[in-house]
Parts: sequence; structure tokens; C-alpha cells
Amino acid sequence: MHLIAVIILVMLSSTCLTACASNAHYDPDRAHHTESGFRNIDYQDDKGLGAFLKWQWQRLFKESPGDREYHFELDRSQHALLKDNRDRASLTWLGHATFLLQFKGLNILTDPHLTERASPFSWIGPKRQVPVPIEMQQLPAIDVLLISHDHYDSLDIGTIERLMVHNQQHPLTIIVPLGLKHWFARQDFAMSADSQVELKVVELDWQQSIAVGDVNFTAQPSQHWSKRSLFDAYERLWASWVISAGQQRIFFAGDTGYADHFRQLGEQYSGFNLALLPIGAYEPRWFMQGYHVNPQEAVQMHQDLQARYSVAMHWGTFILSDEPLDEPPLKLREALIEAKLPLSEFEVYKHGETRWLDGHYGF
Repeated sequence: MHLIAVIILVMLSSTCLTACASNAHYDPDRAHHTESGFRNIDYQDDKGLGAFLKWQWQRLFKESPGDREYHFELDRSQHALLKDNRDRASLTWLGHATFLLQFKGLNILTDPHLTERASPFSWIGPKRQVPVPIEMQQLPAIDVLLISHDHYDSLDIGTIERLMVHNQQHPLTIIVPLGLKHWFARQDFAMSADSQVELKVVELDWQQSIAVGDVNFTAQPSQHWSKRSLFDAYERLWASWVISAGQQRIFFAGDTGYADHFRQLGEQYSGFNLALLPIGAYEPRWFMQGYHVNPQEAVQMHQDLQARYSVAMHWGTFILSDEPLDEPPLKLREALIEAKLPLSEFEVYKHGETRWLDGHYGF
């Protein structure tokens, strides 16, 4: 089974082996645009197929973190209060990079993933190590899906199909980086026969914005990449997101390596009330460093962004790398102590946990 997984991962992770498609959004004046797609600003080292195979070969000769069992606590105690809430600011971590954010009367779902595998296949690929913490019918009607990039752990077709059925009487706006609107247009989502949902897909380049109700969503740089098949690496853009209304600002990092533009964003926005930052999928560093922050770098991001409060994500749900799945929170604690920051300033939630933000951190 491990050999089959390696073969499939090679297919999904190798660099483009044929001529990539032309970039319909190409702007020669934008440094992150290329004629065939997009690139990172501060990091151009594409590890490629050879490095990936080296990593997979090394994994064959050492104990995998998947060989042990994990027992993560679920917290579903507040879910009944979420469905009809439109007044109070709340944040619920649903595993990996999926948050339900209730803010200014909107229900916002980030990188929605509520199925069993982060994979194009139902029978193989990274499997959820903790139960889905919320049932679809427990969710409120969703106003906005906010997607950072097209990898299978962040853009899950099964979840989106179920959300469209769940949302069948409520308009839905999906906000994506450049190139993903065309991807959505090509999907044959299974909709219920009586669905009245008005589906709106809006794609944005870095520094572009859209307002939904009283809330602005602005795409900002992240240091990552895109790929969903063997031949489409870097064809679609990836992004972090600023969610703002008045003087209240929230940062959703998506998936990213560490880069200087987070300090620039902290200065540009004069800090953030809340930052949602990744802390997992960081080993081995020689392979992961450019595209995934470790907990120490996440703490640096927290400081660079001038965040009053940060919440950890991208850990504890899928085994995507070589560190034990429960290690990132321990390393985050060490990094906060080393940086002489209060542990309450950058917290780890239980899967499914809800916090009510109104009256805290400037909300």
C-alpha cells in the first residue's frame, strides 16, 4: 500500500512534464505572473520530482508518523448555538485549515474540507485522523467560501457539493485566487433537483478586493504553489486573505512558507485583531521549508503581522509530512516561550472548538 501511495503522490507532486497552459491573466508588470501561470516572489526553488522521490525514498527506511494512533479531543459543545447566530463574532476550528468564522452577520468557511481523504481518490491518499467535528446539517447557511489554493487538503469537491445541497435556498459566494473560477466552471457539481442556490465565483489577484455585505475580502501574497494533476503545477494562483470591516481585521494565511511580505502586511494594515496561521506539515525542513512554516516561523509571522491574537491551523488532521501529528502544538508552546510571548496570544483549539470573540481582541 505504501508503494502505491508513493506512485500516486509522485503523479500529484511532480513538476510539469509537458508545456503548461498559457496564462489568460498574464500581466508582465506583475512580478508573480508568468506566461504559463504564477510564481512566488521571494522563493523560486522548485524542488521538483527528483527531490520528492528522494524524500519518499528516505521515508521507506524510517518509522512513519502514521504508524501510531492519535487521540485528539473533540469539542462540539457550542455547535447548537452557531446555526442561527448572526450577531456574535465567533470562530470554530473544524480541522486542518477549515474554520467557520461568523463575522459582521456573515458565515464564512475557509478552505472547506469535511470529508475523509485529502485526495482525488476515495480509496487512498491522506486520511482524516480525527472524525469530522461537525455534521453538515449543524452548519448555518454559508455566505462565503474562502479558498487559499487548489491542493486537495484545501479544495475538496465532496465538501463543496454537500455545502451546495446544504445551502440550496441561500446564495453563496466563493472567493478564489486567479485561475480557479475557470476550474469551478468545469466541475459538474451534484446539486439537488430543487436547488435555488445562486452560486457566484469571484477570482482575485493579489491586492484585489471584493465586498460581501459589510465585509471586504482582499487577496494577499502567500509563499506556496498550486497543483491538482500531473501537468498543471503553478497554473492557478494561491493567496492569503485579509478579511476586514471598519477597523477590525482578520488574516487567513492559507498554506505558506515564511516570507518577508508578512511583515509588510503587518505594517500596511497596522496589525490584525486575529490571525489564522499554519503550524504543521514542516518536516523534513530541507524539502518543506519553502512552502510550509514550522511553529517557530509561525510565531515570527504572528509578530510580523502585529496580530493581537492568533489561532493555529494546518495540523492534527491529515498526515502530510514527517513530524508526528501531535508535535506542532508542543513546538508552538516552546517557540512562544522562547519569544517571551504569553501562551494566550497564540492558541491551539480542540477539533470542533468554538470561541466567542465579541468583546475580545477589539471585536
